[in-house]
Amino acid sequence: MGAVRRSLGSCVRELAPLRTGQGREPPLTVHHLNQLLLVCSVVLLVAVAAVRISSRSGLPSLLVYLAIGVLMGQDGIGEIHFNSAAVTQVMGYAALVVILAEGGLGTKWKAIRPVLASASVLATAGVAVSVGVTAAGAHYLVGLEWRQALIIGAVVSSTDAAAVFSVLRRVPLPARVTGTLEAESGFNDAPVVILVIAFSTAGRVEHWYVLLGEITLELAIGAAIGLAVGWFGSWGLKHVALPASGLYPIAVMAIAVTAYAAGALAHGSGFLAVYLASMVLGNAKLPHWPATRGFAEGLGWIAQIGMFVVLGLLVTPHELGDDVWPALVIGLALTMVARPLSVVFSLAPFRVPWQEQTLMSWAGLRGAVPIILATIPMVNGVPGSRRIFNIVFVLVVVYTLVQGPTLPWLARTLRLGEHGEAADLGIESAPLERLRGHLLSISVPEGSRMHGVEVSELRLPPGAAVTLVVREEESFVPLPSTVLRRGDELLVVATDPVRDAAERRLRAVAHGGKLAGWLGTNGAGSSR
Repeated sequence: MGAVRRSLGSCVRELAPLRTGQGREPPLTVHHLNQLLLVCSVVLLVAVAAVRISSRSGLPSLLVYLAIGVLMGQDGIGEIHFNSAAVTQVMGYAALVVILAEGGLGTKWKAIRPVLASASVLATAGVAVSVGVTAAGAHYLVGLEWRQALIIGAVVSSTDAAAVFSVLRRVPLPARVTGTLEAESGFNDAPVVILVIAFSTAGRVEHWYVLLGEITLELAIGAAIGLAVGWFGSWGLKHVALPASGLYPIAVMAIAVTAYAAGALAHGSGFLAVYLASMVLGNAKLPHWPATRGFAEGLGWIAQIGMFVVLGLLVTPHELGDDVWPALVIGLALTMVARPLSVVFSLAPFRVPWQEQTLMSWAGLRGAVPIILATIPMVNGVPGSRRIFNIVFVLVVVYTLVQGPTLPWLARTLRLGEHGEAADLGIESAPLERLRGHLLSISVPEGSRMHGVEVSELRLPPGAAVTLVVREEESFVPLPSTVLRRGDELLVVATDPVRDAAERRLRAVAHGGKLAGWLGTNGAGSSR
């Protein structure tokens, strides 16, 4: 550990002038590269191992990554002096683009379509309620001046999907709850970023309706660009067969980043653009989808680890003492008043049961986004910005420690975690360009109602057939009477015209079993 600390400290000192722009820029030698690679790989391995601990304890892994950064910082064993808010903001934005892309790719349209309106209201009007109530608490209870109070109110009003679902993934919940939380966390980053930038800019906003108009325009531009880039990107990937399967994940992520950059350069919301473009791509039935999903998930983990470690480095623990009490008071106002009011106000027109509203009120976990956004006033030189960052950091850590472990318990107490849905199939499609067909690779997971169904009972459309079954590392050509089991892997060959119908039918059987046709789940409305 001492050798690693000395190597990392030496490397940071060598690169400090390069980072700050002061003095002569030293060349980055191979020796420095070796040190960086060693330290980064050790940090990644420790972070990966720490995920196991966090999953057992029920705590979101973000706290572990933050702890790693704090331990490496100037008050920890690493003794690294890092205080560049500008570098942190740039790295945080880049990581957030990847995280939103990964979240959008994993968002199922069929899950959020019924709750799209309620989630949109919660991510806009709900954010406004949360900002106002939290800012009032920060001003009247803590004594912050209004500009600082509004910045804190805006910063902490964004929820984090990664933090929420790292806790809730072990508890089956109603689709309306998970869909609403997932869509809200993807949508509310955009208006919050716009508000924080507006409050952190020199001068004052003359009229509230001017700011509202700017937010609406930026969201509209971002949404239009995101949907357009996602649609054209998915169309291109489905009609152009790439020579290697490994190129599909790279192309998908490149399209998602293109949406962000295009949206931002057009003075729209790049964050909303990347999320919507990724959601379009994620629901487009692209070739080699499981490989693409795994690649994006890996990039998302790397982005989260790197971002939180850097945020931990930026924190100076010995300076947090005076800001603990204000953080607790503001967090209490946010958690017990602002968040519940925003949920009740936003969901009132949609007649959501009180049990679901209660869970969604408590599930408003804060994670990466608030801490990243807290660097914006620091970069803009807002008076008291360092205190804002410290308050936000303490608030996120403390209330994640409180809310995270209690979410599964609350879900069970409200009787929202008792009935799970059938597990979905993992289907990978490889295009057979010259044969004008597709090879579908299907994994039958635990909980799938395809278990016990005979091959003939799948009733695949003409032009599609199960050609191979792999069971317990043995493969065989199935008969019409072959009974499928959990853990089986199937190879289905389908011609171009019936490819989508075959996949819809397979997913319908996975959810409805052999009686899918009579239960109304014949595949017509099923989608990814």
